[in-house]
Amino acid sequence: MKNRRNTTSLVAIALSGALLLTACGGGGDDAASGGSGGDGDVTLDVSLFGTMGFEEAGLFDQYEADNPGVTINYESVQEEADYWTALQTRLSGGETPDLVGLEVGRITDVTTNQADNFADMSELAPDAVEGYPEWKTAAATTEDGKVVGLGTDAGPMAICYRSDLLGQAGLPTDPAELAARMTSWDDYLALGREYQASAPAGSAWTDAASGLYNAIVSTETEIYYDDNGDPIWDSNPAVRDAFDTAAAAGEEGLTAKLQQFAPEWNQGFTSGSFATIACPAWMLGYIKGQAGDEGANKWNVVQMPGGMGGNWGGSYLAVPEASDQQEEAAKLAAFLTAPENQVTLFNEQGAFPSRSEALTQIGDVTNEYFMNAPIGQIFGEAAEAAPVQVLGINDSIYRVQLSNALTSVEANGVSPDDAWKAAGREIENQAS
Repeated sequence: MKNRRNTTSLVAIALSGALLLTACGGGGDDAASGGSGGDGDVTLDVSLFGTMGFEEAGLFDQYEADNPGVTINYESVQEEADYWTALQTRLSGGETPDLVGLEVGRITDVTTNQADNFADMSELAPDAVEGYPEWKTAAATTEDGKVVGLGTDAGPMAICYRSDLLGQAGLPTDPAELAARMTSWDDYLALGREYQASAPAGSAWTDAASGLYNAIVSTETEIYYDDNGDPIWDSNPAVRDAFDTAAAAGEEGLTAKLQQFAPEWNQGFTSGSFATIACPAWMLGYIKGQAGDEGANKWNVVQMPGGMGGNWGGSYLAVPEASDQQEEAAKLAAFLTAPENQVTLFNEQGAFPSRSEALTQIGDVTNEYFMNAPIGQIFGEAAEAAPVQVLGINDSIYRVQLSNALTSVEANGVSPDDAWKAAGREIENQAS
């Protein structure tokens, strides 16, 4: 069977929003208010990964207040790979949460191989399935039309930076001036060399070679699969070029040699271990959560080098078939993904909306925490410039193993060629 793929680019988010708004209701008032909590007391177990922002933006509390008798029992695992492994174990054991998150890198695997594990949202919440750009729902739809999840966010890319650290190193801190000096990835790394020459003690230009790698490949149409659904990770020059560029940055000492989402990486947001980081929109909430009040008015946001468009991430909410509270879980999912709540999430956490109606309302949004950065404009333009991306079954395996290989280069001195070969062996073991 041919692997499913995205059928339109992120530009469709902005361009199709007004058209879809008139045709689709996006969940309507019932979805936004949460509807009825049902008869009697209900406890919904929700399991997510990273910082998806629902709790931080107060949406769980709002749902409970609007639906007396409903209690939300929420847990989150910061590293998505750990979360996914645990979820697979829970699905196979038949004891699952009532509502779970699915990262976009897993969605083709789910629609192709694991659809039976998840309820059909087009039956449980038909109104809530509408109101998305075609590509978002299509990626979560099986060949026979089952919709396994409701879209939460998308991952248009930018660069987040510590303005205070750049200033101490004598680099531009104004976003416009910084963007003018950063018209390509080569420029970005050249600035990094300038930074390292005068950097505060213990600070590197960027966090991790893996983060740089993921940012570079996020701008590509074909990454790990081609348009026919065939894996091309080891023959795609864009992947190897990005890998080599990131590896060279690590060998040159431009990275803090950190593993993303590890405790030391989390601490780096406040300790000044790194001055810049490639940040999809959803990472704004993560940075705010890790840096806390101390990071306010230190972090800022600038467009990707040369105004390039990329996409890294984006998620779905799904109801496992094993849940005995599917209808109530679907109501919560519809509420959390309703247009007005996606706007709230962007305002509060930076999670870029995937609903068309929400996209018409965020163009002027600024973020006080990030020095009033015009995040609506920055991420909106990034979404418009993003390419069509082909999705495949093992996207996350390829990404994780190549990221691990890059960590071995910067942290352990493994040669890039040896690291690439090691990644290939791990990929062969896991993706065969």
